[in-house]
Amino acid sequence: MKILAVEFSSAQRSAAVWESGDDAAPALLGSAREPPEPPVNKVLTAMPHSPFPPRRNLGLVEAALAQAQCRREEVGALAVGLGPGSYTGIRGAIALGQGWQLGRGVKLLGVSSVECLAGQAQAAGWRGPVNIIVDAQRNEFYLARYEIAESGWREAQALGLATMAEIQALAGSGQALLGPEITRWFGGGKDMYPEAVMLGRLACGRRDFVAGETLEPIYLRETAFKKAPPPRVNP
Repeated sequence: MKILAVEFSSAQRSAAVWESGDDAAPALLGSAREPPEPPVNKVLTAMPHSPFPPRRNLGLVEAALAQAQCRREEVGALAVGLGPGSYTGIRGAIALGQGWQLGRGVKLLGVSSVECLAGQAQAAGWRGPVNIIVDAQRNEFYLARYEIAESGWREAQALGLATMAEIQALAGSGQALLGPEITRWFGGGKDMYPEAVMLGRLACGRRDFVAGETLEPIYLRETAFKKAPPPRVNP
């Protein structure tokens, strides 16, 4: 079965195609990724369009399929990076998976982008405890800790929200920090972006496929909104 993996949760979006079967080891067929985008001045720049426009997302998918010499109708499953990270990017990836499932009836699953980073750290030679940090906005960060060994990795601290002071304390104690654009805040950290290549590799060993409407971004804050007051009626 050919698996298309899409990872849009960070400033370095990517797509990859894997071949997974019972009789052979998984094989990477093709991939494509964009370089990280430069930081945007959010105060001065009012963007009328999404920073993750559909045409660019689909361009990455088409590039990965072309490199893999795989037609769209050959894709049997989609793996989607669920974040945490860019809410818009993750929503775009989920929408892509939902649409593909509706149109083609493919299998679909979601994969934690933090788990993806743990896999990449292990593949890159990191060993021991590693803190994975992702910007959560509002002067907070997503934080998860993994113990990484030669044979794999395990979650030592579940994903949660942490303050700037808490991450600074980790950095000050010499603990290993990695994550997307982390050196913007902590110079001793290691920039690492979740990649569709690892996402697809993880998906090759999973069978927990779901219906598209059940996929949700990993977002630890409660959704809160204030209901607009009723319109005023002038006498």
